[in-house]
Amino acid sequence: MVKDYPANQGSALRSLAAVGAALATAAAVIVGAVLAVFAAATVAVIAVMASALLGFAALAMRARRNVRARRRATDVIEARHLGGHHWVAYGWNERR
Repeated sequence: MVKDYPANQGSALRSLAAVGAALATAAAVIVGAVLAVFAAATVAVIAVMASALLGFAALAMRARRNVRARRRATDVIEARHLGGHHWVAYGWNERR
């Protein structure tokens, strides 16, 4: 009687290949985990920098609002029309 399947040859090499495949899979998992941690740390750093940027922008807007609110009517200079294209401005060179 003839066998339908040939005998398993190289079973020692096959088991060695299985061990190598397992080691390669473990190495791939470790590299993937390290890359995932690196990506998460990058996102966290970007989030911290973005929140600092928004905080500084909020401080700048608050300072700008306070500067605008402190203007007085005496800060306006006076200009008089002398005729034609001639104007004279007063109060622009006074120091406060």
